Amino acid sequence: MQMPQDPLFKQRRNVSPLTLLANLKPRIALVLLLAAPGLYAAQPVFAPEDVFSLSWASDPQVSPDGSFVIYTHNFMDIMEDRRRSNLWRVDIDGENARPLTTGAVNDSGAQIAPDNERVAYLSSDDGGAQIFVRWIDSGETLQVTHLDRAPGNLSWSPDGEWLAYTMLVPYQPPAMGELPARPEGANWAEPPVVVERAVYRMDGAGPLPYGFNHVFVVSAQGGAPRQLTSGDYNHDGPISWSPDSQSLYFSGNRHEDAELIPSNTEIYRVGLGGGEIEAVTDREGPDNSVDVSPDGAMLAWTGYDDRARSYQITRLYVMNVDGSGYRELLPDLDRDVTLPSWSADGNGLYFAYEDEGLTKLAYAHLDGGLTEISGELGGLALTRPYTGAQFAVGGGDMYAITRGDALAPSDIAVGRGMDAPRRLTQLNANLLDYRDLGRVEEFRFPSSYDGEEIHAWVVWPPGFDASQQYPLLLEIHGGPHAAYGPHFSLEAQLYAAAGYVVVYANPRGSSSYGEAFGSYIHHNYPSEDYDDLMSVVDAVIDLGVIDPDQLYVTGGSGGGVLTAWIVGKTDRFRAAVVAKPVINWISFALSADMAPVFTRNWFPALPWEDPMGYWERSPLSLAGEVTTPTMLLTGEQDWRTPMWESEQYYQALKLRGVETALVRIPDASHSIAARPSQLLAKVSAVLEWFNRHSGKPEN
Repeated sequence: MQMPQDPLFKQRRNVSPLTLLANLKPRIALVLLLAAPGLYAAQPVFAPEDVFSLSWASDPQVSPDGSFVIYTHNFMDIMEDRRRSNLWRVDIDGENARPLTTGAVNDSGAQIAPDNERVAYLSSDDGGAQIFVRWIDSGETLQVTHLDRAPGNLSWSPDGEWLAYTMLVPYQPPAMGELPARPEGANWAEPPVVVERAVYRMDGAGPLPYGFNHVFVVSAQGGAPRQLTSGDYNHDGPISWSPDSQSLYFSGNRHEDAELIPSNTEIYRVGLGGGEIEAVTDREGPDNSVDVSPDGAMLAWTGYDDRARSYQITRLYVMNVDGSGYRELLPDLDRDVTLPSWSADGNGLYFAYEDEGLTKLAYAHLDGGLTEISGELGGLALTRPYTGAQFAVGGGDMYAITRGDALAPSDIAVGRGMDAPRRLTQLNANLLDYRDLGRVEEFRFPSSYDGEEIHAWVVWPPGFDASQQYPLLLEIHGGPHAAYGPHFSLEAQLYAAAGYVVVYANPRGSSSYGEAFGSYIHHNYPSEDYDDLMSVVDAVIDLGVIDPDQLYVTGGSGGGVLTAWIVGKTDRFRAAVVAKPVINWISFALSADMAPVFTRNWFPALPWEDPMGYWERSPLSLAGEVTTPTMLLTGEQDWRTPMWESEQYYQALKLRGVETALVRIPDASHSIAARPSQLLAKVSAVLEWFNRHSGKPEN
């Protein structure tokens, strides 16, 4: 229970009552005496309606003079059931906070001009996204573009004259044969859709438009855009300019096999006047996130040498702009590097990396040394406790990060150089400081399979009483190459508020623990990750506060795969909810949105070359062993793990007489909780299914 006025409590905001009792016994009587009103105040638990009151910060940008930050302020629109965003400005000292944009729209992608006086951004409503420039002090705003397609990856030229961006350039869809002319006023059926591409639809987007992404520039004062790249190739990702504003660097895939190996990107250079597109990298594997040094002499970027594996560590590289001096920085850092950004003096790079469920900000010296700055980054996932964060570096090496923890989504924090960050915003204090949230406690348990240490967290229900026994809910992350951590989770808090001890873990295959740990499941998924999760469940039961007859399991995407695998292996759970799963690896591999990636990186052969290899890893192969009441829950517009995966499992369980249900979320993609009501519908369905099968009398 929260005690904002108590310094001792503030230091342990993420620690459970169980740990407090164990660690503070000599002082517990004094603490209880001094803080009795806070401990026993009748604060409400986090409730579904609170979801619509949450805000969170993202995409911080620091001004070139290092004096202020602009960030995206995200919020829920209860009337339209949408997530919305506006831009806010705040001084580095936390003063003068104010909105730059307002309204129930989506403003994002802010980029501060080199003169510190203007900000370019994207604003979208039902009419689509456009580029705007706003004078920060006066509030005067110019709509720079009037495009019929959405731009992205905004970037100012150093002289402040140009804005670069990427945008789809369409081509004529293919046709198969010709129809006679339609009589005027005739009501004919829509013409056939001809598919000739390997990737022709994408989760969250549906059928892909016909076209390729290209790089454009437009005057910051408005006018006609000019296309700099050409050809039947995609160019995307952040754009970085040379200091003289005459060249642009970006990633793209201009290889002839780009359709089947889309990840094989290079770094390219093109002049402001257009012309030749020059590749500055050349290897098998991705090269992305390029950043030009302040003096224009060097490039930094991320990538790796592709070995056609499902998990490989993304590394940090530098070289001179003429291609000489190519080398990897931090070759001994066994973690994924993201978002490299040069320091003001050009002697090193700031970057982020994930480490054991945390996202950290660090500095890489050009001589190879590493300095860790902060491990407080996070708070962007919101619905489930995934890692993930953003940061930016501005003038004087002033940096801004998204800062979150287990009990609050992301705020903005800032620091300079190697200094620790200090928080500028507290977007949810007026809500979450007055809710009795579930405490989050960290554990590490050995796996029964081989003793490998498995990192886990427990969310204790509000009002937790160690003398009682509680139902346990195992919640499994997707990916499978992803990671949970001590981060705010709407779903976990709602489950805890319903009285469950929520357990989540990073079994083998999870990211942020190094390439060897992530690669345990290469061509071997699911497998021993099942043993890891069962070991975590057993270890939490051994704490003595769990009713072993009240165990429940759920997970989404890769977590849905493992949930279905679990109920095929054991009947110890009273009920399960399998969300947006892969059930049959053959049907998935040949129908999901990124089939070329999944078949190449996740299996050693194509489905018809090794059908049993695919079948042996399919949860459908264990359907004959399932007795656990199991519900399926999937978005009807999910093209990552399409609905027919859930339908196969549902019918299999029906044919066997296993209690089951199929919950279809209309208009939902793989991001099944993208709209607030969809999140609440998911949580409500999960809790209802578990309650039905608890064996306890209905209230």
